[in-house]
Order: sequence, then structure tokens, then C-alpha cells
Amino acid sequence: MPARPIKLADLRRYAIARSLFTPTTLPAAIRKLGFVQADPIRAPARAQDLTLRLRVKDYRAGELERRYAKLAVEEDCLVNYGFLPREHLHLMHPRIARRVWDAKTQEQAEAILNFVSARGPSHPREIQAHINLGSTRNAWGGNSNATTQLLDGMHYRGLLRVHEREAGQRIYAAVQHPEDERSPQAKADALLHLVLAKYAPLPSRSLGALCSLLGYGAPHLGAEIKHALAHARKALPSAEVAGVSWLWPDGEDPAAKRWRLDDELRLLAPFDPIVWDRLRFELLWGWAYRFEAYTPAPKRKLGYYALPMLWRGQMVGWANLSVLNGGLQAQFGFVEPAAQQDRELQLALDAELARMSTFLGLSVS
Repeated sequence: MPARPIKLADLRRYAIARSLFTPTTLPAAIRKLGFVQADPIRAPARAQDLTLRLRVKDYRAGELERRYAKLAVEEDCLVNYGFLPREHLHLMHPRIARRVWDAKTQEQAEAILNFVSARGPSHPREIQAHINLGSTRNAWGGNSNATTQLLDGMHYRGLLRVHEREAGQRIYAAVQHPEDERSPQAKADALLHLVLAKYAPLPSRSLGALCSLLGYGAPHLGAEIKHALAHARKALPSAEVAGVSWLWPDGEDPAAKRWRLDDELRLLAPFDPIVWDRLRFELLWGWAYRFEAYTPAPKRKLGYYALPMLWRGQMVGWANLSVLNGGLQAQFGFVEPAAQQDRELQLALDAELARMSTFLGLSVS
């Protein structure tokens, strides 16, 4: 139980400090996070790299992809697509997809699996040269490579895994996921606690939304996840703050003194655990952050790939970064315009831009 009544300031401090742990090794950081969301946009780097740079000592852009084949980490689905420790796959595989393949698709998948099993890790173009399925209609109404689409489906169903990437392209290998003796309900409970541990503290509504999104990674556990959510809302430690019910993992106290903030300014990825839940963001910091990469340019308020600016427990603004002529270019916005006159903030921001340049492998002037 909390030592004293929980306040919104406690929840802010707790949300930041438990997620921005002392930078560690890459495997340890992924294990501690439980899941790292992936996104292909580079502005100025991919989301997974921007997330890991704050939690891995001396991390450099692209390091996860370069080291992936030697890590006990998998590209797979949870609440969305990303990277997670291999042991978590046992909670979701064998995954039973909602869409059932017809006999023809099943036959094609078996032919691809036989080819990859015999040949070893294979590039999609090698698979297509052996089994060219032509083109097919995609979910957006356009045409897609049918072999690529089937490879995606095989990966999702656990028949293939991503062995490594070559120039960003997935190299596939055959895989057999080990059996997990836990019951479906035990797996659902574990999945709920996995996402809670990553994103806590959470408004009850946000935990419900995350459990719905678990239908992506574990569509066959829908009933069990609903049961896990109903139980969690009754059993987890919680507090009502400003009319909102908040939940967090057992054994933690948001009001504890162990959750400390520092003076370092950090630019956060749009999918960073601290930023990811837009409802929580607005409740904790009082303004709405939006990811606008797919918003028409004239309608953008923050920018194409705005990185929230965290400093001393507050989201004081945002930055849009790009690389031009080997240097880092930055544009800023501030919640309170007067903040840009704060010399301490400017010094902290300069230090963060220097760290970002080093992370990107750019020269620091």
C-alpha cells in the first residue's frame, strides 16, 4: 500500500523514473522494457533506436539491427510490432490467426517452409525466385507482392522467424517454438502483467485499451485476456486521482522516495513508453501530444515527427530533428513560449542535442 495518498505529481515522477532506469546493456534493457516498439521512419532515427539510446549505455543508431542475430531477441507482435525477449514468444505461440488459410494458401506456405528449412536463412528474393506467387490485392486496395505477403503471414503464425536483416530487409529462417505448459489463462495473465510493467502507471481505461491490443499478438486468448483484465482491475494496487482510477504493478509505491528525477533533458520517441499512451500523457502533463507523420502537412500542429521534450518532470515542448549536410538540424516548440528564454533549459537542450549527434554518428561542433 502507498505510504500516503497518491498525487498527480507522484504519478508523473513514478512514470518517468521507473521507465528511465540507469542505462545498461542492450540485452538487459530489452529484458527490462519487455518490449520495444518498432517503426521504420527515420526522423532522425527509427523509433526503436530512439527508445533504446536513453536506456543502453553508449548506444548508437542501428545497433539493435546490427547485433540482432546474436541476441536472444525476436521481432514479433505484442500490442504492435517490435522486439521482445525470446522467452515471451511462448506466451503467444502457437498463435492462431483469425484469418484461416484456404487449401491453396496452405499448400504454398508448406512449399516455402520446405524450401527455407532445406536452404537455411533466406532472403525474400531467393524465396520468390523459387516460388513466385505473383501479385495480390492488399488491405489498402493496391497490389502487393504475394510472396512477401505470405511470408508476413507465415511469420505471424510462427512458421518463420526473422533471422536477421540485410539493408533493412528481413532474412527468414524456419522455426519451431517450444511448447509452454502454462494454461491459456496463465499466459493471458502474464501478457497483461507484461504490458502493465512496461507502461505503468496506467489509467484503468488505458489498461483496457492495451488488453484489446493484445488481440494482435494473442488473438486466440481473447476470452482469457478479458478475464485477466477484470481480475486485475480488482486485485492490482490502485488509486483514484482527480477522478481517474490508476493502476500499477504489485510491490511498487508511486509515492516512494526511490523514484527520483534528474536535471537531464531528454527528447523522447513518439512510441517511447513514457509517451506512448496519449490519454496518460494528457492526464499527466496537461496537453495533447499527437503523432502527425501521417497527417497532411497543412494540418500539423507539432510537426512531422515531433519528439516530446522532457525536463525536470515536465513535458516542456517538442523538437523536430533532421540530418542535413552531415549535421543535426532542429526546430523547437514550447508549451510555454517563455521557456525558450530559460538559460538552464537551453543548456540542457544543447547537451541533449550533442548526445543525439553522437548517437547518430554525426560530428559535434
